[in-house]
Amino acid sequence: MRALIAKLKPYERQLSALAMIGGFVFDNFAFGRIDHPATQAVFAGYLLFAGASIAFQHFSEARAELRGTTFRWRTLVSAATQFALGALWSAFLIFYTRSSAVVVSWPFLLVLAGILLSNEFFREYHSRLVFTVVLFFIALFSYMTFVVPILVGTMNEFTFLISDACTIVVFALFLLFLSALGRKRVWDEIGKVTIGAIVAFAVINLFYFFNILPPIPLAMADVGIYHHISRSDGGYKAIGEPLPWTVKFGQTRTIHLKPGEPLYAYSAVFAPIQLKTKIVHRWQYHDDKKGWVTASTVSFPITGGRDNGYRGFTIKSNPKPGAWRVDIDTMDGRVIGRVGFYVERVDHEPELETRYLN
Repeated sequence: MRALIAKLKPYERQLSALAMIGGFVFDNFAFGRIDHPATQAVFAGYLLFAGASIAFQHFSEARAELRGTTFRWRTLVSAATQFALGALWSAFLIFYTRSSAVVVSWPFLLVLAGILLSNEFFREYHSRLVFTVVLFFIALFSYMTFVVPILVGTMNEFTFLISDACTIVVFALFLLFLSALGRKRVWDEIGKVTIGAIVAFAVINLFYFFNILPPIPLAMADVGIYHHISRSDGGYKAIGEPLPWTVKFGQTRTIHLKPGEPLYAYSAVFAPIQLKTKIVHRWQYHDDKKGWVTASTVSFPITGGRDNGYRGFTIKSNPKPGAWRVDIDTMDGRVIGRVGFYVERVDHEPELETRYLN
């Protein structure tokens, strides 16, 4: 065994990266609904474990400093903290990615991915109080932004401000707890911890108010553009053009319309049980001088609990030829999903097919 460990030692960073990627892929398939009790228990468990390991290391380091010795189990406890925080970042990245239109939320997702990578590759910093406490603050805030809407049953600016307040209160109590375990060590670093927390707090709030923060716990289940939609046996009957396989690789599709023909936008948005909110279909066309111009907005209420998402559709009468997109937004302007397409005028009936949306 020792010989095997010695052979693998030079490849420690590569193996760590492979383990991180493997864990991320596994979590992506293992995690189900964000409001499932098991999922919430995992999140809460990791957060509590991370907090407990930080507190234990802080207490042990403070005692060792008083005795003039070194904390013997520093490496092991630091690894436990790294594991708990890494598991949280992996889960956050999965659910925030599911809940976002990447073209809009990529700055936040990039920051989240950066934190995940830094947690893996700067392992020596997990023995430092400032580094782990600030990471814990970010994890706590990321958790509050989606657990509060699940608990209160709605989501809007006021709900986000409640998440702000809950994060500050819980983090302040955590710092008081750490201070009780080792006052001098906390107060020696309180300035750096405060600055780190304030910067993280400000960045996340900026992401929210600039509509970059993904609208978790909502998630896009299905979206499409059709020539006609009607209700049918508890579902929806949609008539539209066959979807080219190239669309899966990022190509924008073209919709062929006869003069005067309307278009239908369909969306299915997943929301947790008991959550009630409104979503908006924002129809926009591209103008060469003005950029994207909103042609119409239509809002309708959704209720959570359905695995395949709450369904609805809106209609745009006689859209003009050119580039179009429909954003599926929250009422506070965050983008849940987006579908882009070109409108082309034709004088004949295009090839159509029927889909049943359940």
